[in-house]
Amino acid sequence: MSGGVALLLRRAGFGPTAAELAAAKGAGYEATVKALFQPAAPDVGASATPIPSLPRDPYSGLTNPSAQQRARADRAREEQTAQLTRWWLDRLTAADHQAREKLIWFWHGHWATSIRKVIRPTLMLRQHRTLRESEDFRAMAHAMVRDPALIYWLDGQLNDRQAANENLGRELMELFLLGIGSYTERDVKEAGRALTGWKIEYDDVRARLSSTAHDPRRKTILGVSRAFDADSLVDFLLGRDECPRFIAARLWHRYGASEEPIPAATSAAVAAKFPDPAAMLAALFLDDAFQASAGKQVKQPVEWLVGAARQLGLRPGNWDEETLQKVLYSLDRLGQVPFAPPSVGGWPSGGSWLTPGTAQVRVGVADRLASMVQVGALTPESLAGLLGVETWTDRTYTALKGVSDVRRLLTLGLVSPEYLVT
Repeated sequence: MSGGVALLLRRAGFGPTAAELAAAKGAGYEATVKALFQPAAPDVGASATPIPSLPRDPYSGLTNPSAQQRARADRAREEQTAQLTRWWLDRLTAADHQAREKLIWFWHGHWATSIRKVIRPTLMLRQHRTLRESEDFRAMAHAMVRDPALIYWLDGQLNDRQAANENLGRELMELFLLGIGSYTERDVKEAGRALTGWKIEYDDVRARLSSTAHDPRRKTILGVSRAFDADSLVDFLLGRDECPRFIAARLWHRYGASEEPIPAATSAAVAAKFPDPAAMLAALFLDDAFQASAGKQVKQPVEWLVGAARQLGLRPGNWDEETLQKVLYSLDRLGQVPFAPPSVGGWPSGGSWLTPGTAQVRVGVADRLASMVQVGALTPESLAGLLGVETWTDRTYTALKGVSDVRRLLTLGLVSPEYLVT
């Protein structure tokens, strides 16, 4: 089942190195699944890339700032955002416990929140810590409903008992906990009332409940009438039968076949492990449907970039400023930059990543990565081993076999269908 182990490592992490793949094949499939979520050794790579700390938001303490002060504060925010983005790309590349890092990346897309509206890097860092530190999905949902970045992203700070805002209540049911079709518009309005009163304290990077802005009256949600507030609403939604099935389907969408529905038996097996995300993923990886999903997942741009960096021995944290900015610009053109999903629905999937325009951008990034690598002689066979590709199609092999330039060969391998589609 060596091909199964390769699929597992490609999907569970950001792309196995040749050494990681060889070790996993030696251990076997089930042992590798267990090791993904119960690693025997500490994560040395993660320890070497600790979460950065940020000073107060650059606008903190500024009252009626001058144009010069605004420009300086805006630049400082941009620098903080770049610092966070570089750090996260580096952590994803350096981390030994790849399944943990990939799962945090998954949650970032699930609770999709963008710095481009939130503006404040301090709030985005707080949210990232919440996703990383939550012990299970239940704890995460309770923390996220009062997360200042998510509240700001969905205009929750404007949600007052005198004028309820429905955005967070709608997305809590539609995109975060239950899924489309599991509620009515009346439920959305009532959920909005339950979430009234949360205000953001920007300097302290937290949200607090204002009793004067919260609506304490009874609300009727999904047929149940209570004096719902944020916590009791989350508990109620987590307890619905739809919630575990919805999270199972979201995991299947990103880890299994992105353009096919999750099989019923797989859904039941994965949902049974709710609310433990690691246990849910393990159940997914051990399900026969997961192996049958081979070739049905297109790498997201960040997955592709990080996987390539890992396999080529490159570290984003060591890139010079010009290289970093060009790579981030290219990621933006490809449609995926950390901390900046395009909407509350997160990033697209599947064939939407494969267009003529993105192909040209990807070639440019691949060539830049290849230019930073010192490799001796390289053949299509050794290239496959380096990139964790099981086998080339006849068409790709023919194209690669005629290339003698190592940089060109690496570039072609990184943009090949066999590397892009898992």
